[in-house]
Amino acid sequence: MVNVKMTLVWLIVLNMGTQIAYAALPIELFASNGALPTLAPMLDQSRPAVVNIATRSHVQTRDNPLLSDPFFRRFFNIPQHQKPRQRTRQSLGSGVIFDASKGLVLTNNHVIQRADEITVSLTDGRSFEAVVVGSDPATDVALIKIIADDLTAIPLADSDKLRVGDFVVAIGNPFGLGQTVTSGIVSALGRSGLGIEGYENFIQTDASINPGNSGGALVNLRGELVGINTAIFSSGQRGGNIGIGFAIPSNMVKQISDQLIEYGEVRRAYLGVQMQDINDELAQAFNISSGHGAVVTRVQRDSAAAEAGVKIGDVIKAIDNRKLINADNLRNTIGLLMVGQTIKIEVLRNGKNKTLSATVKEIQKQVQLKPIHPKLVGASFGDIEESSPYHGELLGVMVYSVIQNSPSWSAGLRPNDIITSVNKTAINNLDDFKILARNSGRLLFNLTRNRRAMFLMLR
Repeated sequence: MVNVKMTLVWLIVLNMGTQIAYAALPIELFASNGALPTLAPMLDQSRPAVVNIATRSHVQTRDNPLLSDPFFRRFFNIPQHQKPRQRTRQSLGSGVIFDASKGLVLTNNHVIQRADEITVSLTDGRSFEAVVVGSDPATDVALIKIIADDLTAIPLADSDKLRVGDFVVAIGNPFGLGQTVTSGIVSALGRSGLGIEGYENFIQTDASINPGNSGGALVNLRGELVGINTAIFSSGQRGGNIGIGFAIPSNMVKQISDQLIEYGEVRRAYLGVQMQDINDELAQAFNISSGHGAVVTRVQRDSAAAEAGVKIGDVIKAIDNRKLINADNLRNTIGLLMVGQTIKIEVLRNGKNKTLSATVKEIQKQVQLKPIHPKLVGASFGDIEESSPYHGELLGVMVYSVIQNSPSWSAGLRPNDIITSVNKTAINNLDDFKILARNSGRLLFNLTRNRRAMFLMLR
């Protein structure tokens, strides 16, 4: 009797194992003729469209401060007019052929930024030098171009149709090993607030993504591009995969690439509001049944929002019939619109639903063209734009750009820094910044960089 019971137990265990094994793959992969399931036919079509990208950049190294001392140089017989030393920095990443006829390749901005040389290697062994068509740091999307024949492009899927649980495959060049394929599922959609990029609407996947995968393809089982792999969550110094990776949705990539092709840059739409997430307390205060949406805390003068009649205290619930989850969701939605596009804004005002019409404008960057201080030569400044994760969070000015080896660069300023005070006086906007910086001998900035506050002295 004991043997019979044990046999039954083993049969149950074996049956459970069989069910689990078959649940790990979509049922359509199992051929009726008894052949083993495989992704190989799909990958045979997709893999040639995924390329390896190698970059080289030449970085000027800083000498020890002692080398600037004339006495020290004379003592050790160091020439006074020594050329600055340079070192070469190399990096590896991935890309996806977007348009075979034009040689256009999609990748991440962080893969190619500041690169002096970009080399694209195909699966057939050919290599080509690439030039940058355009890039968008706010979404981490870049478009490069090679001149080559017989290229294979990958078709784009509608990423809005993705569902949690859909099977996906990641193709890229992790750790410089060469093209590698991993599989998994869509773990979550619409991930934002991670502080990775200015505009975030990530696909989360458990397909193994590692350093070097950046810019590679995330494809569905039809071999269509659903996303560009861009970032991972990891623990430890090596930054390996722990089952949480993020990809930029293909629909966002398509919107950005269309503008990069046409303009060489992204002309970002601007609504002109600052928003706050709806929590349970605010939902109760505004008499809202759910905590979805965002409440308007500021409307900028002469903006698209002001012209449309948006008011402080309005709860924006949807844009063009798309429900909004939070303020980040609204920022992403607006930032990916085309300049001049007219949208419908559904708001809740004093307990009543209203529909407003707004024509979004282009962000007006108030770049400082003339230096306002000798130490600020080489940098451009402006009000904090909506693409910054600090928009609506901090008051101050944003550093738009800094020319390398300029006085601003040497002083320690970097792009995307947010300056919140000058000489211990808080500033609200570019006008405040100009007044305080112009009338100062030395400059003490309080600024925020990568979510960290710090002081910077410019002497």
